[in-house]
Amino acid sequence: MIETKDPGLLTRDIDRRGFLKCMQWAGAGVVWSFAGGIPASRLLGAQPAKARSEDFAFVQISDSHIGFDKAANPDVTATFQAAVDKINALDRQPDFILHTGDLSHLAKASEFDTLDQLLHGMRQKQMFFVPGEHDLLGDDGKQYFERFGKGAEGRGWQSFDHKGVHFVGLNNAAQIEGLGAIGDQQMGWLKNDVAKLGASTPIVVFAHIPLWAAYPDWGWATKDSAQALDMLKRFGSVTVLNGHIHQVMQKVEGNVTFHAAMSTAFPQPTPGSAASAGPMKVPAEKLREVLGIRNVNFMAGSHALAVVDSPLSAA
Repeated sequence: MIETKDPGLLTRDIDRRGFLKCMQWAGAGVVWSFAGGIPASRLLGAQPAKARSEDFAFVQISDSHIGFDKAANPDVTATFQAAVDKINALDRQPDFILHTGDLSHLAKASEFDTLDQLLHGMRQKQMFFVPGEHDLLGDDGKQYFERFGKGAEGRGWQSFDHKGVHFVGLNNAAQIEGLGAIGDQQMGWLKNDVAKLGASTPIVVFAHIPLWAAYPDWGWATKDSAQALDMLKRFGSVTVLNGHIHQVMQKVEGNVTFHAAMSTAFPQPTPGSAASAGPMKVPAEKLREVLGIRNVNFMAGSHALAVVDSPLSAA
């Protein structure tokens, strides 16, 4: 699903040959990468181009829900292990992993212990986390912040630079100002964080809940996202990655591309197709087709060309 305010955008930006090539990628995996600060991609399994010192790749995973054991997926540990195996098998290892929240299902110590064990099996040890609302249950996130929020500021927000790209991790899952809110304190931090950057700096924002109105009736939106996005409008390339909705959705709005990711635990209904959001049971043989890791975005310069994801069922 690709949303755009301008229905002619895609046909103008993609020539016929490029469009047919994009269509050939449906269901395939793409490694999210940067070459000289410009987002780029290639198919999983394709021969990588000769790497330059400024090139890099990273992977996004989301919504592990370790501890969940209902009919929608009675073994979320196995599907998360499949995601780990898939990442470990990449011919070019990512420079780091982003996890966009809901690591656990009920924020229990045993759930975090299990996740920690699984993560130790990852070849790439450099990881960055933002919390989901499930990680903050019971103890207001105490265990999450002690174990996965080290180095973050405030209530789990953070930023870092990597080879010319500025990454910003936001917590919009806390209940202090309501689920799906950035809040004044974090907003002030964000303003100061990006103020020092030049407008040509590529920005990647990662958060749990969508920063656009994916489906507000189900809480699939961030109430004060417009204020945050206004701070980013001067940058030429802004990419926003989120989880929470357990399915692929994309939106292009001006200089910002938004991407929601699949879960590694269970799918959720498409917006408006059910009475409410929640774990959705699919036939067992289909489950790994709707779970996956981030096969994010292919971009050439400032033109969005294609967005795909890599399901766990893909080779």
